[in-house]
Amino acid sequence: MLELQHIKKTYHVGTVETKALDDVSVAFREKEFVAILGPSGSGKTTCLNIIGGLDRYDSGDLIIKGKKTKDFKDSDWDAYRNNSVGFVFQSYNLITHLSVVANVELGMTLSGVSKAEKHKRALDVLEQVGLKDHLHKRPNQLSGGQMQRVAIARALANDPEILLCDEPTGALDTVTSVQIMDLIKKLSGERLVIMVTHNPQLAEEYADRIIRFQDGKIVSDSHPHQERPKPDSFKLRKTSMNFLTALNLSFNNIKTKKGRTFLTSFASSIGIIGIAVILSLSSGFRTTIDDFQRDAMAQFPVLITQNTAEMDLEQMRKEMGQRQNLDDDGYADSQEVYLKDPSSTIKQHTNVFSEEYLNYLSQIDPSVCSSVGLTRIVNMNLLRETEEGAVPVTFSSSSGGSESGGNAMMSGMESMGISSFPRQLQEEDSYLEQNYELLAGEYPDSPEDMVLVVGKDNTLDQTILKNLGFPIDGRESVKFADIVGTEFRIVSNDDYYVKTEYGFLPGEDYQAMYDSDRGITVRISGIVRISRDAGVGVLSAGVAYSDELTQKVIELQESSEIVKAQRDSDRNVMTQEELDADGKKQFLAYLGGDSTPYMIMMYPNSFESKDEVIAYLDAWNMGKDDGDMVVYTDMVETISNMTGSIMDGITVVLIAFAAISLVVSMIMICIIIYTSVLERTKEIGILRALGARKRDITHVFDAETFLLGLFSGVLGVVIAWLFTFPINVIIENMTGLAGVAHLQLLHAVLLVAVSTVLTMLGGHIPARIASKKDAVEALRSE
Repeated sequence: MLELQHIKKTYHVGTVETKALDDVSVAFREKEFVAILGPSGSGKTTCLNIIGGLDRYDSGDLIIKGKKTKDFKDSDWDAYRNNSVGFVFQSYNLITHLSVVANVELGMTLSGVSKAEKHKRALDVLEQVGLKDHLHKRPNQLSGGQMQRVAIARALANDPEILLCDEPTGALDTVTSVQIMDLIKKLSGERLVIMVTHNPQLAEEYADRIIRFQDGKIVSDSHPHQERPKPDSFKLRKTSMNFLTALNLSFNNIKTKKGRTFLTSFASSIGIIGIAVILSLSSGFRTTIDDFQRDAMAQFPVLITQNTAEMDLEQMRKEMGQRQNLDDDGYADSQEVYLKDPSSTIKQHTNVFSEEYLNYLSQIDPSVCSSVGLTRIVNMNLLRETEEGAVPVTFSSSSGGSESGGNAMMSGMESMGISSFPRQLQEEDSYLEQNYELLAGEYPDSPEDMVLVVGKDNTLDQTILKNLGFPIDGRESVKFADIVGTEFRIVSNDDYYVKTEYGFLPGEDYQAMYDSDRGITVRISGIVRISRDAGVGVLSAGVAYSDELTQKVIELQESSEIVKAQRDSDRNVMTQEELDADGKKQFLAYLGGDSTPYMIMMYPNSFESKDEVIAYLDAWNMGKDDGDMVVYTDMVETISNMTGSIMDGITVVLIAFAAISLVVSMIMICIIIYTSVLERTKEIGILRALGARKRDITHVFDAETFLLGLFSGVLGVVIAWLFTFPINVIIENMTGLAGVAHLQLLHAVLLVAVSTVLTMLGGHIPARIASKKDAVEALRSE
């Protein structure tokens, strides 16, 4: 076995010189003859000088092209083997999963030869050895002589200075041996050929110089050589293998083991399948929830009320920290009852709805906020003309008909709280038209037009119609036509209330009130219900009207006598009860003496534009003191965060369990690649003999793990995607939710990347082991 790198394991070392070549060194194990074949006519000048005859020599005794080998780096040996030496092995040492032409091109690939030039050279040398018609066959499709010709072509492809032949005819029959030796003899006319053989007849017939060994020692040398100093002329191209070449080698190897590769990839993909299915369900449920929220809460408003309350978390932590006898779960260990003031941990905040702030809200971009709703606390002195004359009615759903005084105020506040539909900011369909379908009549066309809101199944609390003056005794339903067009009269406070010595009281001459020209006539213009695609409606069942109507009522009432009297008194001018500041303000608003909204509702144009509405509201508070800020409530965000946190928690837990299989897969890949290293040991030796660096060997096996990881990831994602179809059928049959399992493209790409990276990490250790294998020992393996 000829070798150049592992000199310490050899028996005899020598230096060869010819007129055509500089100094080279070669080491060989025990062979009976070393035959030297030089260029034609140079036999007398070709010689081998033995610089030692003992059993072992240090590699520092070698000089190659004037450079001592003790100064060699690994890259120098790799470059020397690739550039200067061509190996022809007794057992051919071809890579079985590569074609003939690919085997020949391999050495040139390491030299950095271009693709076109590499292929041209390969064709030339294959034609030179008579194999032009067998370019794309695999080595196992060739005869022994043809495989040896491929080995010779591979050795010649890089145009080496020396051709080293180790028993080139040892595995061939006599006729084929003669053909191969004739070819080698022909090649010796252009380059130095060193052949090691046990056959003295071949040496005598073909060699220009013969060195005979016996028991590991030189017996004779036909042309001894006297050594002379030589200048250092060691300049070689460094070898390298790019990752694409490594991929090609590994891909061709994998193709020869399709069944095992598929099973390995499938086993490795189990973890990816689990995580992909979990992400499909998680993202699918999240999408379903988000779609529901968009449908159900797209028009759900951001609420701004005059008075808000929020928990003072800092104060709560402070109070908890003052008690030192609490365990980790917050339980007290004492014989005392601790007193606390709940109000100390609740911060009350009063929002000031100034004209400046209301103008600021009205200037919001209509493309992000479709409408604004204003709820004002104002009572409507409502009358209806019947066959018996004018009678008082109310929009309230409370039993007992009309109310007076404080009870009437509370009923009015209840009905007003969610009965005012918002004002549209853009010139388009109104809020009602966008979210409520018309069952009868028409949508409001003026501030005096109102609508009756019924449930999805057209139901309505009978008390509402009764309080509106409709006869319902013994009836199960009321025709739309009997309701649409019904008119009511909102009476002025000066007509409705009578001043007495005890205060103001509602009058009893309802017909005179109804006939007064100071009132406002309103009518029910249509009947509506929530649309099928609108989700949750914000209007309560019953009569709904616009804020414009409320403002007209306030204009009617704000200069009335009862309002003036209430402004000047700290008592309720109807009941004579003492009122605090807040109570007085509320009752004055109820009488129509205060136009300040009680609640403001900002309706985002879409679910996505809600964040822009929030940003607009936050911009008002920037730089202001806490007391001057306007605090809002975003219920949609609270609900979204709650559902999102739950889904995230479930997803993390499930992925953590599925990730265990990924770790198992990585360990399995490590074992598989180590097995591949053992199987491809000879290939490692061949690549090293051709000049491949250690890192190139690592690249080859890293490339194999890359392909396995990539294929495993793609296979896992595809299988998980296929699983989503039966999963969706099962979920739809069980819950009615359609298309829940949905694997997103981004998740699929990330999972393929994770599979590839983890597989490469698992296979890198055996890849490093492969790169450290001894080339000579690797070539001996079977």
